[in-house]
Amino acid sequence: MPDDNRSPSTVRWTRRAVLASTGLVSIASILAPLASATPEDADQAIRDIFGDRPVNPGRVTVTLPPIAENGNSVSIGISVDSPMTDADHVKQIVILSPRNPIATIARFHLGPHAGRAEVSTRVRMAGTQTLRVIAEMSDGTLWSGTGSTYVTLAACIIG
Repeated sequence: MPDDNRSPSTVRWTRRAVLASTGLVSIASILAPLASATPEDADQAIRDIFGDRPVNPGRVTVTLPPIAENGNSVSIGISVDSPMTDADHVKQIVILSPRNPIATIARFHLGPHAGRAEVSTRVRMAGTQTLRVIAEMSDGTLWSGTGSTYVTLAACIIG
């Protein structure tokens, strides 16, 4: 309820001011910097999933388009050099982003009966970046590969 000392025109102006400021806050939230993970967040996600085991470069091939017109759906293909036998196979493949709001994009669990250590999917990307993919082998070793793409229209907008 307004004070008895306020005039009705002051109350209307206050309502308009509130509505106008709400609109400005909405616009500001859209233009505010995007919330995103950092390379440190991606490193922490690797430690959370795999512990402190060393990650070796190689054996993982990541295929991304050179340019993605829309970050809402970017195709990615991953293959791991593995015979996929009972004794030597890929246990899991993890896709990590240094820029998306959540560093871990996807986890795929495989076994020797998968036949091939290959996955393909579409992911959301919060802008131009290099994705890191870690493959865990049945012997516990970790192998990695990277893939980069230029994203013209970012996804993963928070705000």
